[in-house]
Amino acid sequence: MKSFSITDTGIARLVNQDYVYANEDGIGELPNLFIVADGVGGHNAGDYASRFCVETFTEIIERTEVSQPVGAISQGILLTNERLLKEADSKPELKGMGTTFVVATVINNNLYVANIGDSRLYLIRNKNIKQITEDHSFVEEMVRNGEIERDKARFHPNKNIITRALGAGESVIPDYFEVELSPEDVVLMCSDGLSNMMDDMDILSVVNRYNEDIESACLELVNKANENGGKDNISVVMLKL
Repeated sequence: MKSFSITDTGIARLVNQDYVYANEDGIGELPNLFIVADGVGGHNAGDYASRFCVETFTEIIERTEVSQPVGAISQGILLTNERLLKEADSKPELKGMGTTFVVATVINNNLYVANIGDSRLYLIRNKNIKQITEDHSFVEEMVRNGEIERDKARFHPNKNIITRALGAGESVIPDYFEVELSPEDVVLMCSDGLSNMMDDMDILSVVNRYNEDIESACLELVNKANENGGKDNISVVMLKL
C-alpha cells in the first residue's frame, strides 16, 4: 500500500482550517492510520479544532491497548470529543469550535472507516467511484427526504451546514463502515473543499488518468478544485493497494 496526502488553503479563504494525517507505518495497535478533519468555528477556532482533534486522537490511539480497530477508533473519538469540549470551555475565543472527522485504517485488506460530518471517503475500483461515507449535513437530509435531487445538492446555498461534528455536544455519534478491498483499489478521503468543487465523475476522471501516480492525482485534484473556484480549503488523502 502507498499513500499521499495534501491540504491547500484554496483561493477564497485566508486560513486553512483543514488538517490531514497519513501514517503507513503503524500507530498503537493499528498498522496504519489516515484522517481528514475540516474545522468549523469563528476566527482561528476551526483551524485549532481540526489540528487539536487529529493530534489528540493519534495520541490516544498510540497509547490504547484496544486491538480491535472499531473499538480503538470508537474509544479515540469519544475521548477526543471530551477533550475538545474541555478545551473549548477553557478559552472564550474557542467556544463553539468543532470539526468534521473521517478516519480510516486498512487491516488484512479490510478497510475500517468512521466519519462525523461531511468530509468523505470514496472507493475507486475498476474505474468506478463509490462514496462509502454518508454526509451528516442539512442538504443530505433533504436529499434523503426527497426534497431536492442529488445532482442539485452540491449547489444548494445550505450545503455547508453540517448536522454532526466533534465538539457539537457531549454525545458524539460516528457512522462506521467496513469494506473488503481488492488489489488495485484506490481509497480517496477528502474535505468538502474538493467534493463541493468537483462532482464524483470529475474526481474519478482525474484518478483514472494518473493510475499508479497517486501524488500527481492528488495535486491535480487540488488544482482542479481551485480552477473551479477554490471556495474552501481543499484536503485529499489517497491510498492505493
